[in-house]
Amino acid sequence: MQLEKFLYYLGVGANPVSHLEKIISGIGGFLAIFSIIYISSLYVGAEEAVYIVPSMGASAVLLFAVPHSALGQLWNVIGGHLISAAIGVACAQWLPGGGIAAAASVGLAIGVMYYARCIHPPGGATALAAVIGGPNIHALGYEYILTPIAINTVTILLVALLFNALFRWRRYPAFLIPKESRLDSAHKAYAPVDHANFVYALSQMDTFIDVTEDDLLKIYQLATGREVNSNSE
Repeated sequence: MQLEKFLYYLGVGANPVSHLEKIISGIGGFLAIFSIIYISSLYVGAEEAVYIVPSMGASAVLLFAVPHSALGQLWNVIGGHLISAAIGVACAQWLPGGGIAAAASVGLAIGVMYYARCIHPPGGATALAAVIGGPNIHALGYEYILTPIAINTVTILLVALLFNALFRWRRYPAFLIPKESRLDSAHKAYAPVDHANFVYALSQMDTFIDVTEDDLLKIYQLATGREVNSNSE
């Protein structure tokens, strides 16, 4: 019991995903990054590709481990990387000092992604790479947005689209999830759900859910509470 509490405080949640799903996610990430390393090396060289590839590696985690996450959908990936790349180049060229420019690139990228509705955590690394990258990256200027960032972004999205399409439960992007399943769930009336029911449901989905059990319960409580209040009015 003490161990469970300790793990809870650390944020270690239940992990009901099958071994097959974990292996599939890893293979997808391998294929995506292998392609991106090759492409990045063509434009900035193998040595400086190390500044660019990590942000795509972070995107790979979202696209292949949690393909239904809101943070990894098309606009989030495209807007998150390209907008952040533009901000990073601008900071590198116009702001003094590596420390100020680096910090500003990440802070501004977060703020602009929020307003553009394309929050994508790896975008922060894309912005940062434009500032702290080597001379080959700096020499690209705003071309950095197109080559290699835009090309890498298209590459990882194509791999995610084709690879996840091989498995019917991993449709990517999310709008490819069969419409009938979404309509059915939208029109059903649901009985009260307790914590044990949530745990069981998560174990049956066989995919990593990018939200905690507590948050799911809170969302359900707010939704059902609103329904009760609406009916009483």
